[in-house]
Amino acid sequence: MPELEPQSVLSAEIAALDGTKSESGHPLRDTPQSGHPLRDYPQSGHPLRDYPPYRSSVLRHPTHELVRLDPEEVERTSPAFGHTDVNILESDLTIQHAGEPIGERITVFGRVTDGDGRPVRNQLIEVWQANAAGRYVHKRDQHPAPLDPNFTGVGRVITGDDGSYRLTTIKPGPYPWKNHLNAWRPAHIHFSLFGTEFTQRLITQMYFPGDPLFALDPIYQSVTDPAARARLISEYVHEESTPEFSLAYRWNIVLTGSKSTWMEGEHDHD
Repeated sequence: MPELEPQSVLSAEIAALDGTKSESGHPLRDTPQSGHPLRDYPQSGHPLRDYPPYRSSVLRHPTHELVRLDPEEVERTSPAFGHTDVNILESDLTIQHAGEPIGERITVFGRVTDGDGRPVRNQLIEVWQANAAGRYVHKRDQHPAPLDPNFTGVGRVITGDDGSYRLTTIKPGPYPWKNHLNAWRPAHIHFSLFGTEFTQRLITQMYFPGDPLFALDPIYQSVTDPAARARLISEYVHEESTPEFSLAYRWNIVLTGSKSTWMEGEHDHD
């Protein structure tokens, strides 16, 4: 196994990519590992699929045009969700087992809207996350942090008529991910939105304000537009916190337009 590079090497690459501009004013990227020449980042602010500091993205990103399938054919074998399938109790990730999970209980709430501010109603949202120690209930996650027998870290909720949603969970911990030496992911919660058809599924991550790992994380930094990065960070709202019970974080999701929330590519789920 090759020796992992130190954080200083990754931070220098992130800084170079973040600070380099083309004549048009858009950031440039250089991917010597894949042999691509310098070229502009997409003007949408979404990162390229092969962001060099995110090492595995260079090796596993698509290199050919995606295969286009008949949506109607896909829908015949894809799952369908509705109110009868999602229980209201699934929005509380702290009551799924016999005992109380360990960690800081939080409430996450917000609205899902389109680019014009119109609510996206009856939207299925799925969430998954690490526990308070930064450990997933997954066979591939074997780093030496404890599992919590009372926390699985998955939940579902359907948006209301105003596009609102509300979840109760435990604040996740950061975790190591072996992109480089001493690499840690900032604490985050994964969000999946299904749209009106299974083929419309979008995935993103919600972060927490003030995390010191932001500047060191290649996944977060691969979103090169500072305003787009900021939209991935939730806002602490003291007035929505429940006395003696939980702190509250607001995170709104915008699906279209110039203020849309960044969504991940097919493989960016660390």
